[in-house]
Amino acid sequence: MLLQIVGLGPGGSAGLSVAALDALRAARHVLLRTSRHPTVALLDREGIRYTSFDNVYEAASTLEDVYQTIAAQVLMQAQQADGVVYAVPGHPLVAERSVALLLEAAPAAGVQAHLVPSPSFIDACLEALSLPVAAGVQAIDAQAMPAQMPSPALPALIYQVDDVMVASQAKLALLEVYPEDAEVTVVRAAGVEGLQSIERVPLYKLDRVHVDHLTTVYVPAAPLEKRRPTWDDLVEVTRRLRAPDGCPWDREQTHQSLRRYLLEETYEALEALDANDMERLCDELGDILLQVTLHSQLAAEDGDFDIRDVVSNITRKLIRRHPHVFGDVQVSGSDEVLRNWERIKADEKVGRQRQSVMDGVPKELPALMKALEVSQRAVKVGFEWERMEDLWAKLHEEIQELRQAVDADEPEAVLSEVGDLLFTVVNVARWLKVDPEEALRLMVARFAARFRYMEGKLAEQGRAMADASLSELDALWNEAKLSLP
Repeated sequence: MLLQIVGLGPGGSAGLSVAALDALRAARHVLLRTSRHPTVALLDREGIRYTSFDNVYEAASTLEDVYQTIAAQVLMQAQQADGVVYAVPGHPLVAERSVALLLEAAPAAGVQAHLVPSPSFIDACLEALSLPVAAGVQAIDAQAMPAQMPSPALPALIYQVDDVMVASQAKLALLEVYPEDAEVTVVRAAGVEGLQSIERVPLYKLDRVHVDHLTTVYVPAAPLEKRRPTWDDLVEVTRRLRAPDGCPWDREQTHQSLRRYLLEETYEALEALDANDMERLCDELGDILLQVTLHSQLAAEDGDFDIRDVVSNITRKLIRRHPHVFGDVQVSGSDEVLRNWERIKADEKVGRQRQSVMDGVPKELPALMKALEVSQRAVKVGFEWERMEDLWAKLHEEIQELRQAVDADEPEAVLSEVGDLLFTVVNVARWLKVDPEEALRLMVARFAARFRYMEGKLAEQGRAMADASLSELDALWNEAKLSLP
């Protein structure tokens, strides 16, 4: 069975190809996606009989349901009779979801689909606005925004701006990147003689002008200094810093010279988190992101990888390790998620296993974090206490051994026993599901705050800490504990 899918062009006889008109004239049965199109008047004058799917739009709850229903009905009619023509506005392959569905399903249904194109709305808009294709114009569906967004570095045609609600949705999405006074061009009925109109307005007025089902909005490229920078801008700025005529300091950097900055910026972000300072956290996360783009740019220059590989790898890893989100795996809670994560992670490393479970522990981790990581790895292979009581006994044992080393005045033994004691405390924290690094961080912050309280109280009396007795300091400390959380 042959199904011809015909493009009606942007509107009117001038936009309809000769081949398309011939196919419509010869058709036994013409199906229109919608009769709300200027070319339909030409079909009426030609005496071409047709049936539209306008009623489907009224009955369906979503546009995807509309297109699925139309595609199914067109296929069914194509299976029943030869000579069926399905006609859509513009070009069949441009912004036509129902055609995409038909082309996908036709082979299995035993239907041969043949395209008969006419110019698209994009052609008409480019001509109306005198835009060269070399300008790199993007085509974005307004009804898919903000999930789909144009790159502000390139001009864009925002199509299917069918009504005020869609125009408002597009405007709000664009205002996240473009300035509110950015000039946009509203093109209605592009290429249709007698109906075409072009109106230039500031972006904030986009939902205050007349729009309809034949409306497309042109958004010109915006220079970096006049819009909100994007991810692509950061990558380009980083590349520019490393260019031959870029920044001398940035050009001197290597992966090794940047190590300290990656660590420093991470700690500064943690400080912002501890202070619950969201403005500072935003700034510090940007500094971390710069380190990521710098290392990626260095790797790209050496031919190792680039930032696209970094993004690709982590995206695929997240999808692969979350089959309960992106697949059909069912989980009962976060514990099962973690078990699946470790299993998938282990599967990924088949063929490149480490010789020891301790291999790969980052050397630069803070001591408490490293101790917890080492402890957790040992537990995974069964090296674990059976009961919490055994761990308490071990803790008391380490305290006793430390006292013995102190009493014996053996500095090396004291150093060793302090380490044993601290490692045991880390294991206690692990059993209690407490992050020892976070616990110590919070404790130090409390201590510092209480100490400052004591200093402040003594300063009010014109005294320094060294002037106070131990009993006075102890009383002030207890007062600070009551006054501060």
